[in-house]
Amino acid sequence: MERKTFLITGAAGFIGSNLTERLLRDGYNVKALDNLLTGKRENLAFTKKLCSEVVARFEFIEGDIRDAETVTAAIEGVDCVLHQAALPSVARSVADPAMSHDINVNGTLNILEAARKSDADIKIVYAASSSAYGDTPTLPKIETMPAKPLSPYALQKFTAEEYMRIYHSIFGVKTVSLRYFNVFGPRQDPKSLYAAVIPSFISAFLKDTTPTVYGDGEQTRDFTYIDNVVQANIRAALSSDDANGKVFNIACGERISLNQLLKLLERRFDRPANTEYRAARQGDVKHSLADISRAKKFLGYSPEVVFEEGLANTVDYFAANMNTFL
Repeated sequence: MERKTFLITGAAGFIGSNLTERLLRDGYNVKALDNLLTGKRENLAFTKKLCSEVVARFEFIEGDIRDAETVTAAIEGVDCVLHQAALPSVARSVADPAMSHDINVNGTLNILEAARKSDADIKIVYAASSSAYGDTPTLPKIETMPAKPLSPYALQKFTAEEYMRIYHSIFGVKTVSLRYFNVFGPRQDPKSLYAAVIPSFISAFLKDTTPTVYGDGEQTRDFTYIDNVVQANIRAALSSDDANGKVFNIACGERISLNQLLKLLERRFDRPANTEYRAARQGDVKHSLADISRAKKFLGYSPEVVFEEGLANTVDYFAANMNTFL
């Protein structure tokens, strides 16, 4: 295997830490950049349990992608950037659009500028978002559909995605954008005010509290287990030039409603959810389903973990780590 060096932004977050672990175990060098605003050091605690040879291939940099000098220094000697750093959550972007714009757009521009000015041939794999599609009724979502973002977060992610495309077409920077669909799995924060629905529901069941649904629960999502997203990032990083400048849906190509999700958890925990339903939140999308044929064609991507298997893995993880995460 060619020994490549990866820079992972947002490495102490949910997706970033899973990427870090997989790449280190696969024999790569990893630089991990995070300002710890939403990321957590404990997500990278596994590195202390690895053998000395693996630890020698890991470097943690506490820094902010909004600082151009930090980004320039971090990108030195890197073959590929897996750009996961962002201020997530639709609700958070509605509450503070300026701050989320600064991180999600300006921070991304710093990454692109550092790559453009570097003498190295650096590829950037960007964590884009399915929220770019908005609430258009057409299903499944295909990458060629017009974007129709409904929130500042969705607009910011799409704007950064467009910067990826333009920096490839004008400056020749190698970029690949991956539109994630509702990623879930171990290390996802269930305690955040803006927690994603699956860790939030699992937390409620484990603590014997009431899960909350915003809307009628019939909204559907193409839930994507973390291992599938990790696979997609690695395939994108090692992809041929045919993938450069393009955007790809990363999902499973199946959808499930929140009410169906609750029923699965009721069976798993053998108790009723007693769900509390509240008004739908501003900016939330009603239905989501991905066409993943382009990712299969250009990246060789294919989901390795189906939804129910991923859900079982996630429940087991949080049940075994209640003291840490719940």
